[in-house]
Amino acid sequence: MIRDAQTTQRIMSAIKSKNTKPERLLGKAMWSVGLRYRKQYKIKGSPDFVFVRKKIAVFCDGDFWHGNNWKIRGLNSFEEELSQYSGFWQKKILRNVERDKEVNKELEGQGWIVLRFWESDIKSDCYSCAKKVLEVYKERAS
Repeated sequence: MIRDAQTTQRIMSAIKSKNTKPERLLGKAMWSVGLRYRKQYKIKGSPDFVFVRKKIAVFCDGDFWHGNNWKIRGLNSFEEELSQYSGFWQKKILRNVERDKEVNKELEGQGWIVLRFWESDIKSDCYSCAKKVLEVYKERAS
């Protein structure tokens, strides 16, 4: 089924960018292991969670928006996934992936540790993701 551009735009614009299900899951899991964080802290990239004193930035990356959807769909590569999209969506997703790299580089240059978790990983085992954050937090504390 092929949708017209107006319908696709309406559907995609309704997708939330803050307080998403993966963010809520990871936030609750981190809270349960004793981590206290700030949300949507105003630094480059607007991380979903930040530990200001430890300079740890945590992002919950949507599989579709950040280029991991091909793995979930069982495709062979990111390029194969992109080949199935229109030019608009190819450009949009490629730009998101590039922006993620730019954000990582800038934050790391400022002394931040950047942790990124895929939406699918959070949904399948949010506690493993929270434990990874806790490990980094403890390492940074020592």
